[in-house]
Amino acid sequence: MIDQPSRGIKLTERQKLSWLRLIRSDNVGPATFRELINNCGSAERAIEMLPELSQRGGSRRKIRIATIPEIELELEKIEKFGARLVGIGEPEYPRALRQIDGAPPLITVKGNIELTTPPSVGIVGSRNASITGNKFAANLATDIVKAGYTVISGLARGIDAAAHRASLYASQQISSHAGTIAALAGGIDKPYPPENLGLYNEICDGKGLAITEMPFGWKPIARDFPRRNRLIAGVSLGLVVVEAAQRSGSLISARRASDFGRLVFAVPGSPLDPRAGGTNELLKEGAILTTSAGDILEALAPISQIDQINYNIIEEKEDDVSEFDPPDENARSIIVNAMGVTPVEIDDIIRHTGYPAQTVYLILLELDLAGRLQRHSGGFVSLILET
Repeated sequence: MIDQPSRGIKLTERQKLSWLRLIRSDNVGPATFRELINNCGSAERAIEMLPELSQRGGSRRKIRIATIPEIELELEKIEKFGARLVGIGEPEYPRALRQIDGAPPLITVKGNIELTTPPSVGIVGSRNASITGNKFAANLATDIVKAGYTVISGLARGIDAAAHRASLYASQQISSHAGTIAALAGGIDKPYPPENLGLYNEICDGKGLAITEMPFGWKPIARDFPRRNRLIAGVSLGLVVVEAAQRSGSLISARRASDFGRLVFAVPGSPLDPRAGGTNELLKEGAILTTSAGDILEALAPISQIDQINYNIIEEKEDDVSEFDPPDENARSIIVNAMGVTPVEIDDIIRHTGYPAQTVYLILLELDLAGRLQRHSGGFVSLILET
């Protein structure tokens, strides 16, 4: 198993401030962030270009750009809380997370940063877990950590909490850098649910790590939890679902893991137990049948040997980037008219319109910043109907 220091490029304090300003500005998500750096060369230059790009995309209002004082205040709060920011190109950024489409350019972390080095296994499941389910999740987590992997979960009640606690206990019995990672839906200072605050503090103060891509002070709401599930799936090489009903959030994590090319494991359950409906369905769809940690470790052994640390690193260009000419209105009109509310692949837009990829990507970037574009997994995009 690979367990060596990661290579990477450390961000300067000035770069970190600019990166955070850019990602905290309106309509700038991870994919848009990457396109802005590719087109503009640096976050500083991208911030300067935001108003013009947004206007060219058809925005009817001035785009809100995060100010230097508010970002300096967030950085100050992060530091006082005992946390830190890590950029996607830096050595401490989770290796597997770099690979996914739309990997967050910056994450906030608190705890043992060395836990981003070993490969991770996600364990998720029902909040209303059975005694047997909790015990089985704990047994899996214990054996996985003792094998040198880190266990990542979402700090929720039930299966998540059982996996975190067992991982913490197991990590105290071994000498390797293994433990547990808690992915948060809110800011690094807003763990959820409140009853797991004690567990959260144990994770951050012991052999554990908390991570989030949300701003400091952000209180999680319903739409933030799928983003947290995406973090769990992205950090892990494989995702284990212990108990999950048919409409469980754990199934969202499993779908994201599958989209990212991760292995999906499912623990079978009684057809009479609603908490097993989702896991049994995953097994029908091809998930790996899991009755012990051995099933997981055997399947992940070949994958954990692969050095994945250099994928998807965002680097700013050292030289000044020359001015790029805006696409003509005819090109913009043709590309917009070729799209609709149904998601299409960007490559299909390029083939259909006949315009160079650079032109298409730039127009999509303008539409995105104007709030007129919806990005989907797998490189699909669609227009947002104007109201």
